[in-house]
Amino acid sequence: MALERIQKILAKAGIASRREAERMLLEGRVTVNGKVIKTLGFKTDPSRDAIKVNGKRITGFEPKVTLLLNKPRGYLSTVKDPKERPTVMDLLQGMKWRLYPVGRLDFDAEGLLLLTNDGDIAQTLSHPRFSISRTYLVKVIGVPDEKKLNRLKNGIMLEDGMAKIVSSHVLRQKEKNSWIQVVVTEGRNRLVKRMFSAIGHRVLKLKRVAFGPIRLGDLPFGHF
Repeated sequence: MALERIQKILAKAGIASRREAERMLLEGRVTVNGKVIKTLGFKTDPSRDAIKVNGKRITGFEPKVTLLLNKPRGYLSTVKDPKERPTVMDLLQGMKWRLYPVGRLDFDAEGLLLLTNDGDIAQTLSHPRFSISRTYLVKVIGVPDEKKLNRLKNGIMLEDGMAKIVSSHVLRQKEKNSWIQVVVTEGRNRLVKRMFSAIGHRVLKLKRVAFGPIRLGDLPFGHF
């Protein structure tokens, strides 16, 4: 077996996400052949070397699993919450694999959320350089005109840099609000909400219906 980064090995074994594996390393909780490893780029061979986490040896690897969940509102897209609020893991009762959300959906947002123990899939879908599209249905106060939507397409400056949408389409409108389909290729925190707020239209509801080629379809709320 080829040498691999220790974080990737821990992720493949279902021990932790790569980010959490990095934290375990820095905390001195990982050993290889009896030696504490704190180097994030350290490479090893799990078929030959004795890798332990918290003193327990890794003896096998979980199968790679990816789930599509229709996240309801009122759940955090995280594994644990210090304040003990509901998380998406509460919807996966009985699941024997340790899975981690790919990207995030806000607490009050709903729709398509992927969870996986496959670090390669998570990296490809979430890293900005791959520009994977995300499609949302957005309910906003008022009806943005074409000029405002073009501003979002051309790019608008937010506090963490320039952001823009790929496309938009007004699905239906009323006197006081409207539903718009929006496609973006970034997963920055509260990106869609902040962009619409910048053009004067507060978001009332947000639902992700596609992530790249993967579509939510008619999967019921809370099901995967």
